[in-house]
Amino acid sequence: MSTALENEVSEARHSISSDGYPMSIGEITNLYKSGELIIRPEFQRFFRWTGLQKSRLVESILLGIPLPSIFVAQNDSGVWELVDGLQRISTILQLQGELEAEPGVKADPLVLSATKYLPSLEGKVWESDNPNGCLSSAQRLDIKRSKIDLKIIKRESSPQAKFDLFQRLNSYGIQANAQEMRSALIVAISPEFLVWLESLTHHPSFQECVPLNERLIEERYDLELVTRFLFLHNMMNDMLSLSKLRDLPNLLDDWSIKSAQTFPEGVYKLEAVFKSTFDHISDNGSEFIFKRYDPNKNESRGSFLNTSFEIFALGTGYNIANGIKLNKNLVSTVKDFWRHQKAGFATGKSTEARLVEFIPLGRKLTAEDSVFENNDLWS
Repeated sequence: MSTALENEVSEARHSISSDGYPMSIGEITNLYKSGELIIRPEFQRFFRWTGLQKSRLVESILLGIPLPSIFVAQNDSGVWELVDGLQRISTILQLQGELEAEPGVKADPLVLSATKYLPSLEGKVWESDNPNGCLSSAQRLDIKRSKIDLKIIKRESSPQAKFDLFQRLNSYGIQANAQEMRSALIVAISPEFLVWLESLTHHPSFQECVPLNERLIEERYDLELVTRFLFLHNMMNDMLSLSKLRDLPNLLDDWSIKSAQTFPEGVYKLEAVFKSTFDHISDNGSEFIFKRYDPNKNESRGSFLNTSFEIFALGTGYNIANGIKLNKNLVSTVKDFWRHQKAGFATGKSTEARLVEFIPLGRKLTAEDSVFENNDLWS
């Protein structure tokens, strides 16, 4: 092995300090109940297993089938944070009636379904006054005494190493999307920063202006839009060349890392601009502003559009931050915008190229002195 490679291996090993040993389900449950094991759904995909998937896990435990290792990261207080294994641990806790849906509120108990090898699991619960409707005391003890292999990333490891581990593990299964991965990165550094970002997705004007379907919300596209707005607004005077906007997802990751590390520095000014932006849009067209307008039928069509968001939200935010009076006739401006666009005008353009073209246009269109006819806005 070359000296350079040996040095790289040694340095990388020092960034991840780990341990591992088997632990019974009963012990894991007690750690969770005492607050010594934290489950953060933000650290990986949310709890999406179906009832049948949960029942199959219980079946595997009862049949003595070994379960894959779970990974936890030790924080500065010595508490373990779950990094990989959310579905398995959450299912086990829900089965026993210990899983919290939110702080202080227990999730509904798990009602099991019939499985391939144990069809009599159908309708069974952990414990019940009806002995025929629940697992037996022997079966409950078998589950509590079953062992799961734990891999522990010690607190000496860097936050980046925790995220890299999550990313590596995630690549072996169903991959999380870019925002889910970004949320894992953020929570490894500052859970408080992620909580703040989440709070912006619940701002009433934002929700009113950006009505997303259930699938997009489940995939956290609302959080993606908030992050994108904050990043591009924060970099608004330095990012208007294509060369500086290469690979937007990585730029969003880098900004998220820096912001999490320095939180709460600078966030309140960003929050004020964000809320003022969507309050203004809410009062001047609301969700109409972010949809395609069909001049032939004089109606908005389809669902939310990224292009409109980039033009009108970022333009409004820029003008608010710079004390420029805002256009209060956004509905008319949006209609004129679509009258001047040819079909497929944004087709084939990368996100970065689209931003370079449309951000400056948005600043003009959302200002009070925006003129619609015979000027260079539409050239």
